[in-house]
Amino acid sequence: MRFLLLALLLIAPARGHSEAEPVRVFIFAGQSNMVGSDSKVADVDRYAPFVGWAEAQEDVRFSYVIGRETKKRSDGWVDLAPIDGTVGPELSFARAVKERTGAPVAIIKVAAGGTHLGGDWNPDEPQGFELYPLLLRTVRESLALLDEKRVRYRLEALVWHQGENDMFEDAYRDVYGANLENFLGRLRADLGAPELPVFVGELCTKTIWGMDNRGRMEAIARGQRSVAGADPRTTYVRTNHIAVEIGGDDGLHYHYGTLGQLEHGLEHASAYLSSVGLGPKGRPALERWPLREERPVRLYVLAGHRNMEGERAFAADLAGLKGGKRLVRDRKDVPFRYSTGGGVHASNGWEALGPAGRHGTFGPELSFASALSRTTRDQVAVAKFTHSGSQILDWTPEGSDADARDLYPAFIGFVRESVESLEARGHDVEIAGIVYHVGENDMSFHPYRRTAAERVAELVRASRRDLARPALPWYLSQQAPTDLEHLQELDAVADIARFAGSDEHTVHLPLEGAPKERERLVMEAAGVVWLGEWLAERVAEREAAR
Repeated sequence: MRFLLLALLLIAPARGHSEAEPVRVFIFAGQSNMVGSDSKVADVDRYAPFVGWAEAQEDVRFSYVIGRETKKRSDGWVDLAPIDGTVGPELSFARAVKERTGAPVAIIKVAAGGTHLGGDWNPDEPQGFELYPLLLRTVRESLALLDEKRVRYRLEALVWHQGENDMFEDAYRDVYGANLENFLGRLRADLGAPELPVFVGELCTKTIWGMDNRGRMEAIARGQRSVAGADPRTTYVRTNHIAVEIGGDDGLHYHYGTLGQLEHGLEHASAYLSSVGLGPKGRPALERWPLREERPVRLYVLAGHRNMEGERAFAADLAGLKGGKRLVRDRKDVPFRYSTGGGVHASNGWEALGPAGRHGTFGPELSFASALSRTTRDQVAVAKFTHSGSQILDWTPEGSDADARDLYPAFIGFVRESVESLEARGHDVEIAGIVYHVGENDMSFHPYRRTAAERVAELVRASRRDLARPALPWYLSQQAPTDLEHLQELDAVADIARFAGSDEHTVHLPLEGAPKERERLVMEAAGVVWLGEWLAERVAEREAAR
């Protein structure tokens, strides 16, 4: 397998504590998404790349204090394992780091949901649950136990994920950056580690909070980015593209949940490993160009949100699907270029079409290209631009007050670059269509569902203008929205159909016959394979009728 970090983690962990080199001690701290809230150990084995990852890691030391009023404590060092049936990011982080570096790893974790940097974690005037002194005491006591046993170690890094609660407090929100800078400075000084690397996790904007509190979350994010930008020892780790818990009647939540926590840990591990020169290399570019230069190329651009990205479609599940073994193999005859997660994961130029998701996932591009090849002899290239953590507002030219989440300029730039790179190889290029899967989360939030059609129309019209292609075909794929009583008066499907009906170059494709999924909103492997085939068939029908 070649799925980035996952390919590095298939070696079974050695048992026991190796002391061949100093133990790398990592501090994990923050609030609920650091705790692992709403995750379930029992669900880990549902996700093929992570089967067995809930098992205790006997070669990783773990010291922890978790919770607010009622705290769970390890009372010293224990083997790394889930706490009280939950999955924290430390589980996958430790696996990635120890397997990539070969070094012994230890984790010290102090976390409590619903806590503030401005109060609970304040090093100058700790309030509420007084977590800063607790963190400092826990780290010192844990390190002292290593000293007592003459275990060589080095304090390696702090992994910090917090900020959701500060965004609700006016007194804390706009000074988050200054508070974070003070917190890190004091912690480094109090631990005698002035050069301690820090990895600050991006707040999760993929959830209901990400839509309802867009401006507040961006204020926290600006503070975090400002600290990372000014401090060469602090890294801002993007996490908006990873999975989130599917919960509640509307299918939205505000915690990562089981799959998200596993990916959360891998994102921090990737950031740390990159900082020490061991980052993933990605997939190779095509060695031999498969298309004939004297013939034109039809470029299909796939774009959209979580199901176009393939959030929960794992390549490891393809072998159990009809035709899946064929899809998992790279197709060197179809050039493939991609930018997913809002630019977090990008191709190495043009690659062979194959499973390329950041965490062992794939999107509908595999079955889309396979189905197209049965209906055309034209030379085809596929370019994919997605962000599973986005909402439709992020795709509009105007964007929002959370301007760091704006996607439109990058999207248009990506399409232009795709065309220009093909033209540079001597091809005449036709953009055969932009196939856009409409945002799933938008449909569960009244203000976004109400304006979905208007925003999609803005995107379509602006793209034709800015790409100088007034007849650019758009295919708007849309799954059935969540059926909520308080949203039933908003028919977003009919609204988008009306726009498409008024535009001769836009086709609305409401999904029909999709496989039933286990959870609202998200398609798994069978659904994503079906989606690609279904879209290709609809596109081929439209092209045949023109």
